[in-house]
Amino acid sequence: MENGRRDFFQKSTIAAAGLMAMGGGANAADESHASEHYHGPHEMISGLTLLCIRHKDGAETLGVKTDAGILDVRAAAHGLKMAAPLCLDELLQKGNAAGLKAVITAAQSHKAYYVNESDIGYGRLLQNPGKIICVGLNYRNHAKEIGMQPPRVPPIFNKYNNALAPHQCVITLPPKELSVKMDYETEMLIVMGKRAWNVSEADALNYVAGYCTAQDFSARDLQLELPNSQWMIGKTLDNFAPIGPYFVSADIAGDPNVMSVETWVNGELRQSSNTNDFICNTQQMIAYISKHFPLQPGDIIFTGTPEGVILGKPKDKQVWLKAGDKIESKVGNLGTLKFSLA
Repeated sequence: MENGRRDFFQKSTIAAAGLMAMGGGANAADESHASEHYHGPHEMISGLTLLCIRHKDGAETLGVKTDAGILDVRAAAHGLKMAAPLCLDELLQKGNAAGLKAVITAAQSHKAYYVNESDIGYGRLLQNPGKIICVGLNYRNHAKEIGMQPPRVPPIFNKYNNALAPHQCVITLPPKELSVKMDYETEMLIVMGKRAWNVSEADALNYVAGYCTAQDFSARDLQLELPNSQWMIGKTLDNFAPIGPYFVSADIAGDPNVMSVETWVNGELRQSSNTNDFICNTQQMIAYISKHFPLQPGDIIFTGTPEGVILGKPKDKQVWLKAGDKIESKVGNLGTLKFSLA
């Protein structure tokens, strides 16, 4: 198994793009108020904390966290007859930040468009990113706990869109004959805001729209015990990428290289670290990846997990996750992501 890990980290240099798109967003009745025909300037998001509301009709649409409550963007755009992006992917990829802010401003005097966060169901914060890129082995102390040397360049792998899942989701574990070694990995997620192609480290953060709390949930036996280290297989089963509850724009998120990273399992603290233990910091990851292929608005990057995972424990103390377990992940001021297993 150790040889398989070493082979992966030595050979892995670029990620495959996410190919399996999942639908989402507003229903047909609201298309006239969406920004599908927006052709204005591509603008970066600023000053906002966003989430996704799952409606009774199954639509998953944008919400804005405000002091007055959660602004239901779909309801406001429809009621005010204004064009606005109705999901985060659309906002990021088309860049109509001005349209969203116009709706936010216009809705301030309309209490009917606000809901209590405790009353909403959460949808997938990101539903159709072009690429889901993951950086492995990116914390110094995590490398130590699994007995590996820090990599010379960021090891890259990928997840697919079927893995995307919301805050408060339930992950249905695979059949035991397929996999039994489930593990958590709390990670800071980078969300790209504009096209980055061969960018410098000095300029890299200017391309970031914001950040989220995320989980690179992993089936370790599929990842490491199949022939040739099947990393993608072990990382991209359905709902293996919960993200949320919030997207926080880069200008208010804080320094991505000094954020706390914590995990609780059934109330027990399992991971407690900080992104200042990154081997490759945020700028270095973006610059390195963008040298191999362009990063587009809405692409997302999982940045690795710190020490404290089950895999890092001695074999006789590895108690893998099971149905009924409840996991909480917190990164900096990005919100606490919660999900459970069944």
